[in-house]
Order: sequence, then structure tokens, then C-alpha cells
Amino acid sequence: MSSETCLYVASPSMFRNRPLTFVLVCLLSLVGVGLPILIVWFFRCRSTQLTVTDMRTRLHRGWLSRSITEVWHRDVRNVQIEQTLFQRFLCVGKIGISSAAQASIEIEVSGFTNPDKIKEIIDNSRLKAKRAA
Repeated sequence: MSSETCLYVASPSMFRNRPLTFVLVCLLSLVGVGLPILIVWFFRCRSTQLTVTDMRTRLHRGWLSRSITEVWHRDVRNVQIEQTLFQRFLCVGKIGISSAAQASIEIEVSGFTNPDKIKEIIDNSRLKAKRAA
């Protein structure tokens, strides 16, 4: 069996995901009020990582406590993308992935740039997995 090839690794974007909130928190940081919010928000974004390989998609959340969810591409039933008009201008959105084993969405994250690219990578890997089976 071949080893996995990493095709995409990213953390959510702070500015693109919530640009107005980001600007407001930065302005509040000038007077010290927004600095704790900005620090917590930064660490939450950096402690969330979406990894897409040629075999699976993995969502890792947390540093001290952690949550890891994986969906194998051969089992993917549905990939959803949601974007508001404003998010489309900023090339950011929410992506949801569900497998045949679950009735609900297993991986759901927002704030990732180019969600269409993520979906395309997963779809291509799904096709390769089905051809190999």
C-alpha cells in the first residue's frame, strides 16, 4: 500500500472569515480591551487545521485538549460549500463533509480560503479511490 500524499493544509483565516469583527477587535486592541479577544481568537484559528491527503480529510482542533475527525475519501457521500456574497468576494467559505456511515455532516469548518479548491481536491481523490476499488 502506498503512503499518503498531503494535498492541502490550512488554518482558518481571521480577517477573511470575519473582516468587520477583525477590524473592530483590532481597534479595541489599541485601548487594550480587544487584545485578549484577539489573542484567544488567534490561538483558536491556529489550533484548527484542515488537512486533505489523497486518501482522507482530517480536521484537528485544539492544542491542550484536542479533537480529531477524519473522513476517508472512499467513504465521502457529500461535500457542501456555503458562501455568502461577501464571502465569495473574499474567497472564503464554510465546507462540510459527510460520509456514508453518518447521517449528519462529520467535518464542518468555516474560514478557509478557496473552499472550491478543497472540494475539487476531495472530489479528485474520491474518483481515484473508486477507480482503485
